[in-house]
Amino acid sequence: MGIWYTFGIALFAAIGTFLFGFDTGIATTTIAHQSWINYMGHPSKGLTGAVVAVYIAGEALGALTQTAIGDRLGRLRFMQALCVVVTIGTVIQTASVNIGMFLAGRVLAGYAVGGLVGTVPIYLSEISSPQHRGLIGGISGCGIAFGTMMSNWVGFACSYASYGPTQWRLPLGMQVPWGVILFCGLATFMPDSPRQLLRIGKVDDARREFLKIRKDLNSQAAGQEFALMRAQIEYEVEREVKSYKEIFRLFRHRALVSIAVQTMTSLTGVNVIQYYQTILYKSLGIGSKQILALAGVYGTVAFLSNAITTTYLTDQWGRRKMILTGLAGIVIVEIYAAVMQREFQNTNNQVGKGFAILGIYLFVVIYYGMLNSTTWLYGAEVLPIALRSRVMGLAAASHFIVNVGITEAGPSAFSHIGENYYYVFVACSLFFFIMAYLYFPETRRKTLEEIAAAFGDKVVTLTEREVVMEESIAEEKIASEHVEDVSADTKV
Repeated sequence: MGIWYTFGIALFAAIGTFLFGFDTGIATTTIAHQSWINYMGHPSKGLTGAVVAVYIAGEALGALTQTAIGDRLGRLRFMQALCVVVTIGTVIQTASVNIGMFLAGRVLAGYAVGGLVGTVPIYLSEISSPQHRGLIGGISGCGIAFGTMMSNWVGFACSYASYGPTQWRLPLGMQVPWGVILFCGLATFMPDSPRQLLRIGKVDDARREFLKIRKDLNSQAAGQEFALMRAQIEYEVEREVKSYKEIFRLFRHRALVSIAVQTMTSLTGVNVIQYYQTILYKSLGIGSKQILALAGVYGTVAFLSNAITTTYLTDQWGRRKMILTGLAGIVIVEIYAAVMQREFQNTNNQVGKGFAILGIYLFVVIYYGMLNSTTWLYGAEVLPIALRSRVMGLAAASHFIVNVGITEAGPSAFSHIGENYYYVFVACSLFFFIMAYLYFPETRRKTLEEIAAAFGDKVVTLTEREVVMEESIAEEKIASEHVEDVSADTKV
């Protein structure tokens, strides 16, 4: 019962990361429509490039806002505030009458999803059981992949619409309801994080939410797990650090791992390949409609790979193995892609060009299958409760800032060094493979509090009295809920 409840909550919460994937992807097809170019008064290359740049800048600001007020507002309230902002941003984009208005909408939407994409995996990791945290927490990454896939296919479908604003307003407008829907869910039925409630001293509320979420546990197991969670969080809150200097002095390993795993994903080159795959297809002599279709297939392969491995590998195999396998695979595939493009890009060999395109699809299978969900989840779960929002916000900001640099350098790099740009990402992925092998511990099937031991931090031990007390309280709560359910059934 418990797993299906949290699974449903996770699917709903993933609307936040779906918006990130969709709004990021839809800009690519929007600015490609001649109807958008004409309506916006033929913006310069600089202004067109700003559509992506200001969005990523907004994402970085949203992530940094998470570091400042994410803990203060709590998981649900912070996400609610961001739902309001993303709705305003998507409405402004959809209703834009000039390029300035469109860019303003992009900044606001970017700001909101920048905070959501870092907060959703934190929230899901905090409401998950240790046995299923890979599945539940990994759904946040699947939301990103699903949003990317949908943006690609919606862009392709709208290319068949009659010439005019419908071609680009309709895809943008499809984003508007989702922020409202997520806000309503957060305000009504979605449970608060019991760990966040314990952090601010609301023990009874935390216990109530914990028992609601963990219906799979009997009273004894629930009491033991809650007692350990409470003791560890109270210990961490007592020694809560105020400055970033203290964070990196006391929790250096955990903070650097969280930031590194997000920076790593940008330096695999995923955004460069995703944004500029159309340039490759064009250079291979493929028509515009086929290019949009191939981008749709790219998104579909990304989502299916992500969903399959999240379901069958993350909890069973472990985060460390997935990260190492993903990085090793990316090194091999990017070397293959660079060689194939060098050999066949400027030839008439259609079979060879097919092998060049295969490199793009092999990359997407490995990246989304092994790294996309795993890295967002791993970056959240390695952190103690006192630092989770602050450091995760920094990690997400580093992800976005590095993305700005390598994505903006993409057109210039491809024109000057061509496919050799891939070797930059090969070197970065190889470096992070070594770092992950040496410094990334396994977190599979450990509670968030037990993960502290993997980094050499103290895990609080419980007295028998504390355990018995929590077991007794849990038994009373479960029994009273059972009586209420029976009473309600009787009345019916």
